[in-house]
Amino acid sequence: MANLFGTDGIRGIANKDLTPELALSVGRATATVLTANSRNHPKFVVGCDTRLSSGMLSSAVIAGLCSVGADVIDLGVIPTPAVAFLVGKYKADAGIMISASHNPFEYNGIKVFSGDGYKLPDALEEEIENIIAGSSKRHVDVLAADVGKVEKGDNAVQDYVSYLKSTVPYSLDGMKIAVDCSNGSASMTAKKLFTELGAECFMLNDCPDGININKNCGSTHPEALCAFVKEHGLDAGAAFDGDADRCFCVDDQGYLIDGDNIMAICATDMKMRGKLHKNTIVGTIMTNLGFVKFCEENDIDFIATKVGDRYVLEQMLLEDFSLGGEQSGHIIFRDFATTGDGELTAIQLLSQVRRTGKKLSELSGCMTKFPQCMINVTVSPEGKLAYYTDPKIKRAQEAAREKLGDDGRLVLRASGTEPLIRVMTEHKDTRVAEAVAAELADVVRDRLSSL
Repeated sequence: MANLFGTDGIRGIANKDLTPELALSVGRATATVLTANSRNHPKFVVGCDTRLSSGMLSSAVIAGLCSVGADVIDLGVIPTPAVAFLVGKYKADAGIMISASHNPFEYNGIKVFSGDGYKLPDALEEEIENIIAGSSKRHVDVLAADVGKVEKGDNAVQDYVSYLKSTVPYSLDGMKIAVDCSNGSASMTAKKLFTELGAECFMLNDCPDGININKNCGSTHPEALCAFVKEHGLDAGAAFDGDADRCFCVDDQGYLIDGDNIMAICATDMKMRGKLHKNTIVGTIMTNLGFVKFCEENDIDFIATKVGDRYVLEQMLLEDFSLGGEQSGHIIFRDFATTGDGELTAIQLLSQVRRTGKKLSELSGCMTKFPQCMINVTVSPEGKLAYYTDPKIKRAQEAAREKLGDDGRLVLRASGTEPLIRVMTEHKDTRVAEAVAAELADVVRDRLSSL
């Protein structure tokens, strides 16, 4: 059986790759692995995002959990980081989120959190996969009174919002902000959070219909938010993805503030207050060169991991670092959360604006980004495998690095969540970055698109 878990859980087209039958099996296998030595009726929390298939898959996972004796608190539609938080709040053994994050509505996914709120390590994911494949110990269905029960988590949204509010010492009184919920999970929480913190909110894309999640909105399409903030003279904007675990912000001039820039602003403040543990930030190989130079100029150590917030977090836990994240807006404030949290990120940043009395455009000047070009080449599963050994791609990759030289950088990699090969270049000259990326993408497309 092919690996089910990618860099961010199980992901696939709903009712095709990710069927109710598979979701049922994942529920059973997860309960078996995570509660082997647990109480008679282990407890799980289960949440989902707003896409059309989420109810179907959530019901199947819950049925699988109950069939092996686990009790379930059904959180309903809620952000992914809320599931990670509520695992501990409700003293559950584990949590499961049904979401495909930033992907289009036809995709869905399953993310699993252990009892401490962290995503599962590779070894436990492999155990779950082995049970589903029938190559390991099997779950045991229970009968009669031993079947698990389901209760509604009616207070889940308020419990989560109350916790987020407790992480910022300053309110957002007097601030006018636009909030793009991407027609996803933040539609259930964002207005409540920002309003209770005192901000005047202009809500965008907060009317999910099951199909419009991430559609030309949210953190993957922030252009409309940038224009809205500038047109209405607002203090800032915040855009989330479908499950609200990532965030982009917009400054008062209408310019986008991505994950790297958010980390630079927050790191400056955290270092000043003695909150930047070991004076270090963890990023990835995709982190902008401008951020690396920001760290050098401010005497901050920088560590780069593989792409994926799980790898960032692993490094943070290994050496007890407090701040890490990705350019894509997955930011981890480990003093407050066990995973990336878009809404937490937004209020940490905006609270700093409120505390300093400076505009967000002023704060963002602490870092200068290098021009970056990203091209995604769609490939088949066979093409994705061939990418790793194709000799012409390897030669083209080396040639691209030579053209970029010391003033640029190349990252060529297979996506962990989508059928894509990602070509990313950086250079102080935008034209060079774009030309080298286009040339290499053409080679990848020519070699792999027909497989």
